[in-house]
Amino acid sequence: MSSVIDILDLSTEEIEELISVACDIIENPDKYAEKCKRKKLATLFFEPSTRTRLSFEAAMYELGGNVIGFSAANNSSAAKGESVSDTVRTVSCYADIIAMRHPKEGAPLVASMATDIPIINAGDGGHNHPTQTLADLLTIYREKGSFENLTVGLCGDLKFGRTVHSLINALSRYSGIKFVLISPEELKLPDYVTNNVIIKNNIPYEVTTDLIASMPKLDILYMTRVQRERFFNEQDYIRLKDSYILTPDKLSEAKADLSIMHPLPRVNEISVAVDKDPRACYFKQVLNGKYIRMALILKLLGVE
Repeated sequence: MSSVIDILDLSTEEIEELISVACDIIENPDKYAEKCKRKKLATLFFEPSTRTRLSFEAAMYELGGNVIGFSAANNSSAAKGESVSDTVRTVSCYADIIAMRHPKEGAPLVASMATDIPIINAGDGGHNHPTQTLADLLTIYREKGSFENLTVGLCGDLKFGRTVHSLINALSRYSGIKFVLISPEELKLPDYVTNNVIIKNNIPYEVTTDLIASMPKLDILYMTRVQRERFFNEQDYIRLKDSYILTPDKLSEAKADLSIMHPLPRVNEISVAVDKDPRACYFKQVLNGKYIRMALILKLLGVE
């Protein structure tokens, strides 16, 4: 494995190895404190990010390495018209590994073809966000102990949510998975994901607009934001928006060991009153993101 552009670039064995290393980092942080000494990570963020960029930076610093890079396209030579390939070829003269976010789908793949150093896709448009999926998988593993025999509810914007598409791809390789797809009609999962991933792999699934009715059967509830700008009709948005705001009363019929996840940032789709519920895992996801990125950096750099 030289670069990670898509979650499917990683086999299930490689994902399980990364999770094993991440768990060891959690238990024995001092053992890893100088593993990347004298190594440099370049963070090339052509669009804004808080969690992902800072998570990569924290990961590299905790491995004893250094970080260079930029946090917006207008802070780079892209503002002068430089191509992604030329930017990456230049930066690879200074760094050992690159984490890259770009608004254009496919840009990190193009970047990986222009250099010999590892590229990690930190999000390309609405396409892929593999390290968020790795953070999600580590969270599920730490909460459930396994990826098998789980009923996973995905709620909110399933049409445009790259984190949802990547997670479905990742979980579809495990046995006993069932998906409950909860969204407004306007934001339902695209047919190509339903047909090419869920149906192709014979995974049981149901499509519904009703979050409350779905709640009792879920082992995991993965919330995403319903975005006003995705609706053609303001009245439809107003009619539907409150259906997908998670509040304590909507959890009254949920399992005692439900895991509530969200890739963040949230706006209002999970009430802050839910934060006190022991089933809320979304800030654990943030921390798990740092640990799994540490494991991925080690693997891509070939550090034992």
